[in-house]
Order: sequence, then structure tokens, then C-alpha cells
Amino acid sequence: MNNALDQLISDRHHLENTSDSDVFSKTKEFQKIVGSVREMGMYPYFQALECNLGSEAIIKGKKVIMLGSNNYLGLTTDPRVREAAIDAIRKYGTSATGSRLLNGTLEIHETFEREIADFLGKEAALVFTTGYQVNIGIISALANENTSAFLDKLNHASLQDAVKMAGCNTHYFKHNNPEDLERLLQAAPKHQAKLIAIDGVFSMEGDITPLPKMLALAKKHNARLLIDDAHGLGILGKRGEGTAGHFGLSKEVDLIMATFSKSLASTGGCVAGDFEVIDYIKHFGRSMIFSASITPANLAAASESLKILRAEPERVLQAAKNAQSIVQGLSAMGWKVGNTETPIVPVHIGNDLYTMLLWKELLEEGVYVNPILYPAVGKDKAMLRVSTMSTHTKDHLSFALDKFHKVGKKLELI
Repeated sequence: MNNALDQLISDRHHLENTSDSDVFSKTKEFQKIVGSVREMGMYPYFQALECNLGSEAIIKGKKVIMLGSNNYLGLTTDPRVREAAIDAIRKYGTSATGSRLLNGTLEIHETFEREIADFLGKEAALVFTTGYQVNIGIISALANENTSAFLDKLNHASLQDAVKMAGCNTHYFKHNNPEDLERLLQAAPKHQAKLIAIDGVFSMEGDITPLPKMLALAKKHNARLLIDDAHGLGILGKRGEGTAGHFGLSKEVDLIMATFSKSLASTGGCVAGDFEVIDYIKHFGRSMIFSASITPANLAAASESLKILRAEPERVLQAAKNAQSIVQGLSAMGWKVGNTETPIVPVHIGNDLYTMLLWKELLEEGVYVNPILYPAVGKDKAMLRVSTMSTHTKDHLSFALDKFHKVGKKLELI
């Protein structure tokens, strides 16, 4: 089975470059591959949870330790957050039924925008329906073919897609490498506007951008700096205010993007910055103008989560402590753990097949983690993405580490 699966994984890599007179032709080929993987019981995606208990979940009738969620502060099942969402439905209904530009703005949208802007240390903020739409909206509004955009090679796909859509002259620098960024900045056309767009916390690696150096380069080369803090909000800074707050640079960073689908236990996202810039994006950000606004329930859940974060900053520290326990435990066993500084813990395997086998064995043992394969990471750089929450107990972590040891020995990976 392993040889057949290995071949199927290899075949999958070639699909994206398939060319044919019928745009549907690659779908038939894909079904041959994915159908075989499903028959082998090795398909790792779209796993349907029957119940989400936060630090635990029920899948196929079995309770598992959830180490594959972005629910860093454990708030998705908090009774206060649930009640806030229910109350919002009672007051406003289930949808705003329109775009923010026209009939889709409720007073809770504007109230929360003031709250999140204050928390992030900015004059104003603008809420979007999804985090992906935030980056599309920011860059499509501000940048164009006369913009040189500079992105870290490991940036989130939403930033990469945004600069493509905007038609920017895009340059990718080596991961977390200010020297390479400066080389590109110096070589860029002098007449073009410059935008540096970087993740604050990298979603797969768990490491943090060297923000002080990046900001210094932005100022030196007259560039604007956008930080995508989807995974930084709630886990960095003494109050969980994110990467810019972690470095004490909230005022200096031009734009801070954040999402609500991680620490704030909801969906949606926002951008925060100077009022005039935010007001411009509000009127020209296509992904907001041409989408229905975030629902009252989602917004209320994010707002209540922000209130809890402000009142209980100890959650930030606990999530970090739990991550340290996992890192230390896995490292002691011989697993290759990445250079993480956050509750995101990458366990590097390399080979796609062994990564999928490891994922399956762990799930059967009661531990839910995420297998990350190409193209989410480079070829032959497959890994497991493990993530901790503030609500994980010592028993949760001890159980998970025991299973990693058992399965690792069985597969001869440690």
C-alpha cells in the first residue's frame, strides 16, 4: 500500500500544470488519485468533527485531543462568547443582508471597529467578512501596477494573491531575511511606490518576523509596511495585542491586519491604521464593497472574545507555556521541531507519505494534528502542524506526547 500511496502523492504534484482543451480534464485525473487515497483510508482533509469541545473534539464517535486548531485562547466554546452570539441574533437577526457600503452596516460594526482599533493602538479600523478578504481589500485599494510589493517567501496565500490581483511588481525575499529585503528595495524602480507586506507570525513555522529591522528598512527606503497578524493577535504581546505590540511598535507600523478566526473565536477580519487610510480602503476595497457584511453573531462573538482577552491576559501566557511543554517534550524524543516562538509547533518530517502515515496513526491513537503537504509547504518539506491552546491541561499534553512517542517508534521516525 505504501508504494502505491507514494506514487499517488507524486502524481498529485503534476496536476496543477496539466494543460488540455477542456478545463475540466484535470478534475477527472484528480478523482482517480484522491479516490484511491480515500479507499486506503489515508485522506487527511475535510475531517468532519461531530462535536467541538475546544481542547477536545469528537470525530467518528471518538474523543480526541485537539492539537490542530487555531483556537489559541480556547474561546470558541466559552459560554460568554456563545451567549453574545445568541443575543446578537435575537437583536439583529442572522444576517445584515447586504454590503457594508449600502444596507449592511449595523451599529455593532462601528462599535467593534472602535474597540479593535483602540486595542491595536490605531486611529481607526475596518471590519471584513473574512480574513482572506482583508488582504485582498487592502492591497487592491492601495496598490497597482505602479507599486513595487515586497513579500516574505513564506507569507500567507492571501497576501500573495492580493499582489497578483492588484498587478503589483512583486519581489519575494528570503524568509525573515532583512538583508535580502534591503537588496530588493535598493534594486526596485525609484519611481514606483513601495509596499512591504509581511506575516507577523508565520502560520506554518510559528516564528516571528524581525519587525524592528523590517520597519527600519521601510523608513529608510520610503516604503509603507503592512503586517498580517492573523496568528499574532491574541498570542503575542503582554495583552495579546499582537506582533507590533510585542515589539512596542504599534504606532509605527502603517497597517495592521488581523483575523477573528483564531484567538477571537469567530470568523472575519479587520485592518487598522490612520483614519484617512482606513476611510479610503472603506470606499475602494472591492472585497468588502462587493461582499455581504460580517454577520451579527460572528461580530458579537469576536467582540466578546476581545473583552475576555482584555480581562484575562493570562490566557496569552498559558498558551505559550503549553507550547513550550510540547516543544520540549517532542525535542527530547528526537522529533525535528522548528524554530517556533508561538503556540504553532511544526514537526518536520519531509516525506509526504510518512507525514500522512504519522497523521493517521496519531488520529487513531486519539490525537488530532494537521498534516501539511505540498503546495502548502515546499516539496519534500512535509510536516505536522501542532498547535496548543491556553485551555489544554497537563493531562492533555502528556497524553499527546505519549502518543507521539508510541507512533514515532512504531514508524521508526525517532
